[in-house]
Amino acid sequence: MPPHSPSAAGVPDEGEGDERSAPPVRQALSDSVYERIKAMVMDHEIAPGARVGIEALARTLKVSPTPVREALARLESDGLVVKRALSGYRATQLLTSQGLGELFEMRLLLEPKAAALAAVNATEVQLDGLERIVEEMQAHPSPNERYASYRDFAALDQRFHEAIGQAAHRPLLADAVERLHAHLHIFRLSKVVGAWGPTVAEHERIVRAVLRRNSERAAEAMTEHLTRSLERQIEDGEGSASPPPVA
Repeated sequence: MPPHSPSAAGVPDEGEGDERSAPPVRQALSDSVYERIKAMVMDHEIAPGARVGIEALARTLKVSPTPVREALARLESDGLVVKRALSGYRATQLLTSQGLGELFEMRLLLEPKAAALAAVNATEVQLDGLERIVEEMQAHPSPNERYASYRDFAALDQRFHEAIGQAAHRPLLADAVERLHAHLHIFRLSKVVGAWGPTVAEHERIVRAVLRRNSERAAEAMTEHLTRSLERQIEDGEGSASPPPVA
């Protein structure tokens, strides 16, 4: 992170520098603060359910309150913090076993259908994009338990599932998949260390089916991936939910 000059803290110096350079600098600071607070939430440095104080975070990160507020607004849209009247922001609670089961129930309703539609409707550009994401996941070093290590892998996992939704060419379906933010909730429960290899292999099978334009196999591969992902969560001892029925 760059030195914390007044301008770097989100307060531009009057008459200093080209005004056109200010927005990128401010955006870079906003992104940096967002990622740092996100890591604190994902690693439970900010405990689930704990109050998130804007002024205290600004002091900890040595920035002004403005980028902290911007970061918390983004984290609220991610489902990682909630804002309540008169009490400010709090980190969201971890999923309960029931919540975990309901999340995967929704995914099993939405994502196999998205995969089947992607096999029919994906453009060549979208197919190339799916292959690139899987190749990046294959090349990613095996992560450890800290968010800084598995952040990029989590982002690739998000991109993969959202890319399948986009390739379905059903905007409402794609939006629903994106709004679940499933990767964030799952990685907060248990880390990606043991799931890295199986996840990549399961993604490969989904992509192969989509590339072959086999909608039935694409749906089956996605169902298999989601079911095994839930089973891994249960095996990790983080929940006692039983796999929801497949619609």
